[in-house]
Amino acid sequence: MKFDVFPIDDSIGVILAHTFRSAALTFKKGHVVTEADAAALKTAGVKDVMGARLAPDDIGEDVAAAQIAARILGSNVRLSEARTGRCNIEAAQDGIVRLDEASIAAANLISETVTIATLPDKQAAKAGQILATVKIIPFAVASDVMRQVLTVLKEGAISLTPYRPLNFALISTLSASLKPSVLASTEEITRHRVETLGGTVISSTQSQHKTSDVVGALQDALARRPDVVLIAGASATVDRKDVVPAAITALSGVVDHFGMPVDPGNLLVLAHIGDVLVLVLPGCARSPKLNGADWVMQRLAAGIAVTAADIMRMGVGGLLVDIPSRPLPRTTAVRAQPARRVAGIILAAGQSRRMAGANKLLMPVRGELLVRRTVKTVQAAHLDQVVIVTGHQCDEVAEALGDLAVTTVHNPRYAEGLSTSLKIGLQALPPEIDGVLVCLGDMPAVSTEHIARLIAEFDPENDRAIGVPTHNGKRGNPVLWARRFFEEMQEVAGDVGARHLIGANESLVYEVEFGDTAVLTDLDTPEQWQDYLSKPRA
Repeated sequence: MKFDVFPIDDSIGVILAHTFRSAALTFKKGHVVTEADAAALKTAGVKDVMGARLAPDDIGEDVAAAQIAARILGSNVRLSEARTGRCNIEAAQDGIVRLDEASIAAANLISETVTIATLPDKQAAKAGQILATVKIIPFAVASDVMRQVLTVLKEGAISLTPYRPLNFALISTLSASLKPSVLASTEEITRHRVETLGGTVISSTQSQHKTSDVVGALQDALARRPDVVLIAGASATVDRKDVVPAAITALSGVVDHFGMPVDPGNLLVLAHIGDVLVLVLPGCARSPKLNGADWVMQRLAAGIAVTAADIMRMGVGGLLVDIPSRPLPRTTAVRAQPARRVAGIILAAGQSRRMAGANKLLMPVRGELLVRRTVKTVQAAHLDQVVIVTGHQCDEVAEALGDLAVTTVHNPRYAEGLSTSLKIGLQALPPEIDGVLVCLGDMPAVSTEHIARLIAEFDPENDRAIGVPTHNGKRGNPVLWARRFFEEMQEVAGDVGARHLIGANESLVYEVEFGDTAVLTDLDTPEQWQDYLSKPRA
């Protein structure tokens, strides 16, 4: 592959390294220049283009990514379509990731042009979650590099072991200081943990926190023939001879390991009585947040043996305590990437200066006030939060919204321009939001489907961090922004939004093309308003 700046007369067949935009032309990064393209560029005054020309034995980025991903594809996983040199491997069902780490590391050492990124071995994953991504850095891979990569990669190097439908017995011990509400909450959270792993709690019993009473409860539980017994103690275990471990050994059970280098989760006990596994849960298991017991339960549910040595090896990566500057996603009982949380900001503070004195947001469109119509459209997309920023005639706008469940924030500086509303809207978002859809209040043709498609293709971890709708190549609104841009968006000024950030981050932009003009249609003047209303709409 030759990467260079090519004179326009020698550009036919060149793969463009960067997106080219002018008033009349748009060619996206990765576009292969044709004879007609070269002529159009030349007419536009373009003298040269930067890009790559493939050698005869080069393998194109998409083909190469797909071939490598297919090589490592194991059981219970599936491939995505290769695009822009990237091919993802996804979980076909819930389970535990299994990797041949050595062969993947060996492949990554061959050439900087080929990269394979994966989740850690033995990590829990949800159906549809990306487990690995193959990314080709340049536009092609040399054939000799490809041969070396495929040679060192083990077939099926990434797979997923699904959970088995295990039966669990739950024992809760009691003390005078343990509130009934805490006990009930613990049982509910534990049942949810088990069900998340495809299991069933077949019995739930209670006993006093005394060794003799726990022995009796264990005997009753074992009579139900469970696969695993879970014990939630009223008091944390602090020694191998403490109340609950002593009850296990009294029944000829064996304490395989006490404690674990995972925080939270330090005070876990792993034991067995005959062929039945016993887990004495750490106190932190009363919370739904991820802890060390989850890791052990996940592996057991997938049929992966857990030994004392396995537990001790969990210390690397086992610090799960939330870090204030970067909180970890510990609010679910499964160690998996949470669904991305997307909020919406509706900018509705403007003065409608070109509407001859009327506030367009309070004008009816098809029998409904425009601002109310916009809010209902955005809400129907099931975003995690919808914030509307008001300013001009804020009381009237609030009255128009009526009973709609939306967060309303007022911008007292609305006269200074759209940027002030954007900042206030961003400040109203909770810290766990992953992205925000910025919507104009005066775009009545935008539908829930437009919004849903933007969100469906949102993938900031894979460089799809700014979602822009287009029609015939022309960019419109609303725009979906990843959290990484929130700080820069807070710095905009005047009567413009954050559009300049799109141009500055073209490599992170993904465009979603629509066949209708809805994403380009806003109503700023009486003429535009009448023109819109005069046309038949579906």
